[in-house]
Amino acid sequence: MSGRFAAPFFLECGGQRIEENACRAAIEVEGHRISWELRYRSSQSYSMSEKGWIGFTRTPHADAVFSGRISLDGRAWESDALGFGLQGHNCGYRHRRLWRWAHALVPSASGKGFSSFESVEYEMPLGLRFRRARLWHDGELYDYRRMKTIERSVNPFRWVAEWSRRGDATTLAARVDGAGVLAHRLAYVKTDCSGTFEVTNNSLASAKLALQRPGQAAIELSTDGGAVLEMAGG
Repeated sequence: MSGRFAAPFFLECGGQRIEENACRAAIEVEGHRISWELRYRSSQSYSMSEKGWIGFTRTPHADAVFSGRISLDGRAWESDALGFGLQGHNCGYRHRRLWRWAHALVPSASGKGFSSFESVEYEMPLGLRFRRARLWHDGELYDYRRMKTIERSVNPFRWVAEWSRRGDATTLAARVDGAGVLAHRLAYVKTDCSGTFEVTNNSLASAKLALQRPGQAAIELSTDGGAVLEMAGG
């Protein structure tokens, strides 16, 4: 592991390695072998939350483009642009009992760059909730702290919310739909190993966004398969 505060950062264990802008790994499970060696680059990074001893949620690559090689059971895919997505980091003394997280990348009409959306809601002590959404669009970062839930369900797997911010009338309507056969349920092990809890995820979800700014026409953004939706808890 790299030294404390050293740059660039790296962590390696048994040949698996993650760096600031790259990662590699090889895994064998139930007769299958998958490996990858990837590099990623992006133009936008931020922190979603900084809550002291509770933990943090950071997104060092909000609009990442991935390049390199992925192989599965002898088949390989290699390209200078294999795909796009997000790299994020979460830290805390335990898993949250409840969270809802969504991310979407929408390629620009020119084919250069992306609009990037991310939203998160999770429980905090004393019955409080942390809520935040961020939209990076056309060179500007929109930050939202107020949320109105329109729809939230696991079956069908969907999260629809309206976001607003203090100081002006700029709003964002976000619909992230993860219903269908690609939604799956995972058993997360509790940090004290006392049991498991269920997490629902769809990493090929669809999203529709509507950015409304005062005195301007609404900007609509959508992606079919370029979004992620994840929920745990009630």
